[in-house]
Amino acid sequence: MIANYHTHTPRCRHAVGSEREYIENAIRSGFKILGFSDHSPQFYKNGFVSGMRMTVKEAPEYVSTVKKLADEYKNDITVYVGFEAEYFPDIFDSLCRFCRDYGVDYLIMGQHFLRSEQSGVYTGSPCNDKKILTEYVNTVTEGISTGSFSYIAHPDLCNFTGDEEFYREEMTRLCNEAKKRGIPLEINMLGHSTGRFYPSKRFFETAAKVGADTVIGCDAHDPRSLIDTDAQAGVEDFARSLGISPLEKIHLNKI
Repeated sequence: MIANYHTHTPRCRHAVGSEREYIENAIRSGFKILGFSDHSPQFYKNGFVSGMRMTVKEAPEYVSTVKKLADEYKNDITVYVGFEAEYFPDIFDSLCRFCRDYGVDYLIMGQHFLRSEQSGVYTGSPCNDKKILTEYVNTVTEGISTGSFSYIAHPDLCNFTGDEEFYREEMTRLCNEAKKRGIPLEINMLGHSTGRFYPSKRFFETAAKVGADTVIGCDAHDPRSLIDTDAQAGVEDFARSLGISPLEKIHLNKI
């Protein structure tokens, strides 16, 4: 790996380590590109405060901190500042305006919730309801149609336990849309190294059949993730076993 675009900070309430530690470990591992994409603030209209993302007030300091370090380390590594964000249509424009105002480099889509973080469905919960899977695919495909996302983080997060044929049909639809729009699908290293249900073999068999682009994302919540050569080798072996050759780096779409 020479690039990772999926890196968190303690502002998301479930990561550790300073930005400097992530950057220095990335350099130590030979990365040429490191993108920070901590969980985005969301401009909730009812004042809801999330327990898994930075607040709107914290976001400017996050952007400025990463930009200062990017300049400090520019001779050693290219550092970008971005966000991992859900696509919530009614408030998405507010997030995009913030990103443009503060010079955020990119967004990756991590669709953890449907409709609402406060009262909607968490997509990682086991579920055999076909309507939930269809809504997940509809949300993701609508989100990438905006052109504002650079890739889809853990696209296999929707933990559908129902009819296998229906799962493959719906995920084929997602993969086809991603391929059409040139949006890579992330093979998530954190999920692989911690034994989660993703990255999903059945999902990436579908992605390989469609011929969609893929990229490995560390999903780093600890600076040590960026020097974990065993985890990197494991997720590379996973990709290789399915005949997948992940991209070394991606194009960052304008928000």
